Amino acid sequence: MTTEAHAQAHLPDGVEQGPGTVRAFRRALLNTLVANVTTSFLWFALTFWAYLETRSVLATSIIGGSFMLFIAVLGTAFGTFVDRHLKKSVMVASTVVTLVTFAVAGALYLVFPTERLVDWNGPVFWAFVLVILAGAVVESMRNIALSTTVTLLVPADDRAKANGLVGTVQGIGFMVTSVFSGLAIGFVGMGWTLAIAVGLTVLALIDMLTIPIPEVRPEPHPDDHAGHFDVRGALAAIRTVPGLMALILFATFNNLVGGVFMALMDPYGLTLFTVQTWGLVLGVTSLGFIIGGAWVAKFGLGYAPLRSLLLANVVAAVVGMFFTIREAWWLYVGGILLYMCIIPIAEAAEQTILQRVVPFRTQGRVFGFAQSVEAAASPISAFLIGPIAQFWLIPYMASDAGKTSLGWLLGDGQARGIALVFVLAGAVMLVAVLLAFVSRPYRQLSAAYASAL
Repeated sequence: MTTEAHAQAHLPDGVEQGPGTVRAFRRALLNTLVANVTTSFLWFALTFWAYLETRSVLATSIIGGSFMLFIAVLGTAFGTFVDRHLKKSVMVASTVVTLVTFAVAGALYLVFPTERLVDWNGPVFWAFVLVILAGAVVESMRNIALSTTVTLLVPADDRAKANGLVGTVQGIGFMVTSVFSGLAIGFVGMGWTLAIAVGLTVLALIDMLTIPIPEVRPEPHPDDHAGHFDVRGALAAIRTVPGLMALILFATFNNLVGGVFMALMDPYGLTLFTVQTWGLVLGVTSLGFIIGGAWVAKFGLGYAPLRSLLLANVVAAVVGMFFTIREAWWLYVGGILLYMCIIPIAEAAEQTILQRVVPFRTQGRVFGFAQSVEAAASPISAFLIGPIAQFWLIPYMASDAGKTSLGWLLGDGQARGIALVFVLAGAVMLVAVLLAFVSRPYRQLSAAYASAL
């Protein structure tokens, strides 16, 4: 496969990048911030409300798992839709669907009495959840479209910094959502929370209609496949670039390990802090997303973003191995903050690589396929690690044999079994990253990125 064969396809004829297109990207980014914050605000609020009203962990776990499941299933379909339509039209359409579903949820809230609405064994509760779920899932299509607009509107040399801005926006959204969703449910209730979400979505839609995005309507391509789930088209585009499938699989593997961290982070944190303090810790450490994204936005990723991606994962692996090595709050909090700083750097690097080596006409499908595969990884590991930790590793570390064999490494404390899981997960990630550095796909993809136009 020659390097010319997998060099990035030129942008559509008639699109000239410059200061005007960069301004359009920044407006689209700010608009996405409002839209994503609104959607996450309502989704988190729904989870809080559902638990407070039903006191059912099963109901909330089904709600959370359903979101990740639909993201994984529909990612390729969303990417196909993005490739076949104007990017602004996709953003407008996703916002319209989200607005309609949120409005329907508001109508259900007004029409049905509270006792039927909160009965999680009845159809009204799940209808209410499903319409909000539909709006939240469809909103994720906007993120795929935004990734392609970076390619469309931002010159190649500035795309890493643009992706850093995307990471910063996501960090701000996470921090704002984690704070205000709980406050909204606590102080004004679900009804007013829905009203706020509908109002902000209307504002985002009106603003999106005024953003000028210079683009050309996509034309059908002979290599495109029919159907809404163009998995074959995504795989064909990925196979064109040597080493690209390995990058997606590597990111998926990292999400598997990251799922371990996410599954056990709360239980470990609640052994060190009260629930109130732990909520504050999560709010403060979420600043890491903003710090990492801002770093990339300011300094970029260097000439080799793939190398930056692997180095970021080396840091993440080392943090995972050592941030619970002793039961000290400052060590844990500092490790979480550093880990969250690393996440937007790694994600920006992956985005920058895809935007350069994948032809523009198929980027939506590739981004969507990657989103599907990577989104499926974290829930799988979260579901697996729970029983392993609960029934094997935690009892082992509580036994005399565990204390004798690993006490020198992990010290004493009530959560040494969870700490052992973190150490093992970090070690596995570190080995995987070091192997990736010396692998053939790493050399192939580095060469493909360097030769792409």
